[in-house]
Amino acid sequence: MTNTVCIIGAGPSGIAAAKNCKTHNIPFDLFEKNDKVGGNWVFNSKTGHSSVYENTHIISSKKLSEYEDFPMPEDYPDYPRHDQLQQYFENYSKHFKVYEQIKFNHTVDHVSRTPEGQWLVDYTDADGAKQQKVYQYLMVCNGHHWMPKYPKYEGEFTGKWMHSHDFKGVNDEWRNKKVLVIGAGNSGCDVAVEAARVSKDVYLSMRSPQWFLPKFLLGLPSDIVAKSLEGLRPKMRQAILTKTIKVLTGDYASYGLPVNTKPILSQHPTLNSDLIDYVRHGKVKPKPAVKKLNGKMVEFTDGTQQEFDIICCCTGFWTVFPFFDPEFINFQHAEKVPLYRKMMHAEYENLYFVGLFQPIGCIWPLADFQARIACMEILGRYKRPKDMKAAIQYELDHPHYEFEGGQRHAVEVDYNAFRAELVSDLASAGVYVPTPDYNISTRKLISKLLKA
Repeated sequence: MTNTVCIIGAGPSGIAAAKNCKTHNIPFDLFEKNDKVGGNWVFNSKTGHSSVYENTHIISSKKLSEYEDFPMPEDYPDYPRHDQLQQYFENYSKHFKVYEQIKFNHTVDHVSRTPEGQWLVDYTDADGAKQQKVYQYLMVCNGHHWMPKYPKYEGEFTGKWMHSHDFKGVNDEWRNKKVLVIGAGNSGCDVAVEAARVSKDVYLSMRSPQWFLPKFLLGLPSDIVAKSLEGLRPKMRQAILTKTIKVLTGDYASYGLPVNTKPILSQHPTLNSDLIDYVRHGKVKPKPAVKKLNGKMVEFTDGTQQEFDIICCCTGFWTVFPFFDPEFINFQHAEKVPLYRKMMHAEYENLYFVGLFQPIGCIWPLADFQARIACMEILGRYKRPKDMKAAIQYELDHPHYEFEGGQRHAVEVDYNAFRAELVSDLASAGVYVPTPDYNISTRKLISKLLKA
């Protein structure tokens, strides 16, 4: 039998997987339940479809977000809009000649292992007909930002209760309303800032302190600055970035934000250049965690109460795979996902999770490397560790930083360290990966940061 691969999802990771299969002449089928490539980057005004909101821009810079073998257009800004990114993904899939092979409007309903260890895939095709096919390999690329995770509180809220999953933008329904945003991650801060443009009062509830990073430092995208420090020891890198942010933003406590006593990069940072300004202008008001709901009244853990018309929960997503039986693979509540290089399962050598990691940076370029490694293994050029359980446990015990616990950081990695590991694996398979030129002088940049 030929090495036939089933790829689930034509988002940024799935089209990278297809490109690598195509490059190495490995037959594949790529299933996509929607009618466009791009996954969550396909804007859809209807609720229920996970997508970006109307004014979304990427939070990692163009240079560190583009696939390394397919640069973004020169006229794209440092932080492109969602429609520019969707077009970029479409151009990518067409350039590498995988677009015409994508099975659009096809939904994978169920995947199980055959007695021979292959993959039986049940799916519904574009005509609504039920189909079935057996594959030798499976690449799961359905992403992990699509099933909303709602917080649970005592009581019930009788106003508009929603998740960032269904936030597509603010309209007249939000005008002059009292809004509570729960969660101060990237989505939470985006929703708070957008709501503050039209709403009467916007409050931001934070269960724990966060680090808020501007999108630009010293005139450069912040991730480029962080990239320039990759040669330093992690603790030194954290110390420099922590000092820089404190100099730029001052004391969080002086304007009502909880003070973060943990170093930057020990938790997933929030990149938003507007939030601090909005807080200091009184347009977004910080609040502690929610304790109880009572009609439209919300009680917070500090004993204060406030009435709201709209609550938007920006509390993350579950990592789920609806096509697997839960007793087969279930990472939904895992605080550490047990996969080697965040992609290889200890028990199933023909199963790959591509893009199932959360970097301090962008997923797509590194998902491309993961897919390349998978193809090298399929072709017999890459050898995974002999003792996979021990290799996985070592990775779990030695994270790139001492990340906070909890499901939020279950698949967290440092972009630069993870890239180096994947590049090393590719080198062992005889694949050379050139280092991109970021046009920065590390020595000069570090000097500027230290002087700051």
